[in-house]
Amino acid sequence: MIVGERKPVESILAMLAPHGKVLLAGCGTCVTVCLAGGEKEVGVLAAALRLARQAEGKPLEVVEATIERQCEHEFVEELAAKLAGAEAILSLGCGAGVQTIAERYADLPVYPGLNTSFIGIPVKHGDWAERCAACGDCILDSTGGICPIARCSKSLLNGPCGGSAEGKCEVSEDTDCAWQLIFDRLKAQRRLELLAEVRPPKDWSRHRDGGPRRIVREDAAL
Repeated sequence: MIVGERKPVESILAMLAPHGKVLLAGCGTCVTVCLAGGEKEVGVLAAALRLARQAEGKPLEVVEATIERQCEHEFVEELAAKLAGAEAILSLGCGAGVQTIAERYADLPVYPGLNTSFIGIPVKHGDWAERCAACGDCILDSTGGICPIARCSKSLLNGPCGGSAEGKCEVSEDTDCAWQLIFDRLKAQRRLELLAEVRPPKDWSRHRDGGPRRIVREDAAL
């Protein structure tokens, strides 16, 4: 899932300074799970913004709405019913959600209320960890289901660097060495022979170096 965290209230207030009425839009999917942009977070932020602007003597009307997914136009269309008189939209969705809303409502400024952080998983309640860098060329089949691109601090493709010690990364003692994890996993699976394979340099054209990416499924087109 996509993991994000809310921008500081001060930063959001600065973005909204010119406006007297805004629509605050939440997303009911990824950012709801990571407690950053769901219906509850929309309500909390809306109250904080109203109070802060009231204290400044510049009241702010905040209309609240949370849709199923901000990254799909059919759900974004639902916001239209609540936009009457709104001067701007504040999105508590990921970067894709912000841009989808901005495409649909191009006549209004759309502001990001979150910082999109990474693709990850919940480790425990209130704790999310990065697991995928969306590199476009998955090698999890040969690394025991552990991604060295996302989980190795140096994104190494062929084993640990000299900074790995006792299973920890030199970047932080709280960070596991990804290649130690890979070794342990492959050993448990009796597939250590995979570590003898030298992987060639990665084709980063499938990642961001090749420009904005797009996937088209002809069999799914209508």
